[in-house]
Amino acid sequence: MKVYSLSGPSGSGKSTSALQFAHDHQIEAIIDDGLLIKNGQKIAGTSAKFEKNTIRAVRRAIFQDEAHRKEVMEAIKKQNIQSILIIGTSDKMTKKIAEQLELGPIQQFYYIDDIRSKNEIKLSQFVRFTQGKHLMPIPYLQVEQNFFRRIIQKGFDIFTKNRVKLGETTIVQPDFHRQTIDISPNVYLDLIKYVVSNHPAVAKVDSVQFTMKKFQPKIYVSLHIKTPVDYDVIEKMEQLQKQISVQFQRHFEFEPMHILIFLKGIM
Repeated sequence: MKVYSLSGPSGSGKSTSALQFAHDHQIEAIIDDGLLIKNGQKIAGTSAKFEKNTIRAVRRAIFQDEAHRKEVMEAIKKQNIQSILIIGTSDKMTKKIAEQLELGPIQQFYYIDDIRSKNEIKLSQFVRFTQGKHLMPIPYLQVEQNFFRRIIQKGFDIFTKNRVKLGETTIVQPDFHRQTIDISPNVYLDLIKYVVSNHPAVAKVDSVQFTMKKFQPKIYVSLHIKTPVDYDVIEKMEQLQKQISVQFQRHFEFEPMHILIFLKGIM
């Protein structure tokens, strides 16, 4: 069997990237937080995300429970899996999981900052820290059947570049992650309005929208610019986009994925 490792800090987006990464590297199955996943579906195991505390979650993730360990080992044999990706917070953790499941040595080690940008990682960690949201790379219904009393919601579908569906995600809030910070959408909007209205080329701010679908923050701004237009408009708008990004980085430690500015007219 070919065994691969993908590691990175908690909340850095490993589970978000898992299905796409496995597909791109032609890896059949994934071990993530106590689950065996194949073709975007949970095959066996119990998620560590629903343990009562962090210690129990770690024990679950590294298969210290004998019944849990045997269930996943038997499923790997039954499915005749020839390649598998182990996800963990460190090389030490993925090595431990490989040892527990008797998968043999890990042939290749990958790291989250090899496949995600710094901004994507910071954004994932921001969502984890403020909202306590964790993502599982399996369908909502598979989680619901096992944890129907938990706080869960549908995530988003994962597609290849050719729009072939690889699987689905589910967003959960584990019991052990109780410390969160609630940031009102108005906080983001007020910051954007402040930056835009204070730009020397802006005459009027018509509307501002902020969305974070699929954990991808996007900003939409409609505005009027000042006369006389004796300046490079494109240069000024690019400058405004940069100022918004800088302020988001300063206050929230991440940058928006997209900042779209619509010029409505001249005043």
